[in-house]
Parts: sequence; C-alpha cells; structure tokens
Amino acid sequence: MKKLLQAIIISICCTTVVIADEIAPGIYRTPETRFANLRDFPFEPNYMQIGEYRIHYLDEGPADAAPVLLIHGEPTWSYLFRKMIPILTAAGHRVIAPDLVGFGKSDKPADEDDYSYQMQVDVMLALVQQLNLREATFFGQDWGGLVGLRIVAADPERFARVVVSNTGLPAASGLPGWIGYTMFKLAVWQEGAMTFDELRSELTFPRWVAYSYYVDELPISELMAFMGGNKDATAAYEAPFPDIRYKAGAQIMPYLVPSQLRENEKAWSVFESWDKPFLVAFTDSDPITRGGEKIFLARVPTAQNVTISGAGHFVQEDAGPELAHMINAFIAGETVKSVSIEKTLTQ
Repeated sequence: MKKLLQAIIISICCTTVVIADEIAPGIYRTPETRFANLRDFPFEPNYMQIGEYRIHYLDEGPADAAPVLLIHGEPTWSYLFRKMIPILTAAGHRVIAPDLVGFGKSDKPADEDDYSYQMQVDVMLALVQQLNLREATFFGQDWGGLVGLRIVAADPERFARVVVSNTGLPAASGLPGWIGYTMFKLAVWQEGAMTFDELRSELTFPRWVAYSYYVDELPISELMAFMGGNKDATAAYEAPFPDIRYKAGAQIMPYLVPSQLRENEKAWSVFESWDKPFLVAFTDSDPITRGGEKIFLARVPTAQNVTISGAGHFVQEDAGPELAHMINAFIAGETVKSVSIEKTLTQ
C-alpha cells in the first residue's frame, strides 16, 4: 500500500507524463525513447495484445524453423538474451523471447495486487498458443523457469525439449501445500526490512525476498551490477522503469515465488513422466538457487546435468554464448558438456 501511495503521488505531480504513459487506468507503458541506442540490441520489437496488456516479444530467425522459447526472470527482460540470440539464429533456429507483464517493453500495472504467479503463466501461455509454437525448445532461468515450466506442463505437446538454469518449481501437496505460502510470508516478515549493503553482505533467497518486498523503491541498476556480471549493461535494465510507478512487478514478484505450491505440484506430475530431453544447466556461483538442480535431477526421468562454472545468478550475462552453444548442441542431439568461464567486469 505504501508503494501504491507513492505511485499515486508521483502520478499527481507528473500529469503530463501520465497522459503520455498511462495507457489505461493504473497501467503504464514505458516510452520507446527509454530504449533508444541500447548496446548490442538490434532486434525488432513485436507486440501482441493479451487481455488488457500489450506484450512485447522478440521473434528472430527463420519463421518456419522450430522455435526456441526464452523466458527471462526478475528484474530483467528480453535484453538479457542479446548474447544468445545471434548464436541460436545462426544455427537455424527461430527465437521467441517475450517480456513478462511488468517488465521490459510489456505493459506494467502500477498496483502490486494486479500481479500474480497465475497471471504471468496465463499471459505467456496465451502468447505461446497464439503464436502456435510447435516442436519448441524451452529455456528458462529465475522467474522464466517458474513461469515457463508451468506453460510446458499445461501444453506439453508443443514442446520437444526443456533447458533450465538457476530456477525452480517450488511445490508441495497436502498440508504443506495449503500453509506453505503463509509460513513463507511469516519468514519474510521475520527477516524484515534491510539496506542494500546488508543484503549484499549475506545474499540468500529469503533475504532477497524481504529486501525487495520492504524497500521503498527497488534499485534496479545496483541490483544488476551486484548480481548480473555486466556492469556496462545496467542502464539497459533500468530503461523499462522511468520511476516507481513502473516497478510494481519488479518489487512484488519475488514475494510470489511460492504462492502456487499446489498448482506446481500438479505440474511436477507432468515432468515426473517426461520422456523428452531435459537439460539441467545450473551455475556453480548462484547463492539464490544453489542446490536447486538436485530437485530436477531427482524428479525428471530424462534429466541430464551439466554445470557452468564461474557464472553467477544471471547466467545469460556471465555465460550467454556458452549457454547458447549448449542449447544448440542439445537440440542437435549432441553430447553437452560442462563449461567453465572466466568472468570479467566488461563481459
């Protein structure tokens, strides 16, 4: 509520901006000028209206080729895949990379209550179905995995294989499925508010959720500089968010991670009988999802495991080309091997 009041105050004080950017009551659209001259991002925008939201997506490569669906996480957008797309298209693949609601060039509700895990799944599933993707390879990291795996489970006939990195599908049945999210919210409350320096000193998933939930305004550039690996690209991650009115999704999505435990358990039933290729490609330096690969290896019969050493949470930034080559090899049915990268400040 505090963040919503801040957004209302800013809206009142910035009437001319509201006229330009509030495309419907409480829904904002980032001006295209914010995305001018982005480094290494020559891709043409595509848009699809899904319900009340205009969704942005990239569509690169041959239109008649089998698609690779890339879904980003929090607080990023399709810019995250700029190092991967040329390598994937050069191998003859069509690449689809959408922006989730509230991120990138997609529309952004200003009220945190307008965001839910299910809403993101529904919107992305609609995009996949309207594009009529078939024989697709799905890749997801962070929230991209949480959303994309639900899409695969909901419409598995459209997908030929899955690749995941630094993500999860939190699930529970029975009593834990009913009370798990409530207990999680209690744990976040116990963590309480903290400064960015305090988060940096001990980065864990619960502390990240608490920080993003309680902070007045999420510092996107600082977060990406800390967690991303490419300090030269941080301005591109700030671009979708001119001010706090646009940041509701970025602020609330971490808090929603375990909000669909029972629904995710149903999705797991699909993957526990999965008979198609499934590649688990986690990094070795991500404190947020460390150990998460073990769940996929235990529950997916066809899961293969490789490790990307030297990369952090945003593997697309730290090892984008290496990951793209892995996906190409995986699609081609070749042996996929673990890799080690040397992370640099200007990577």
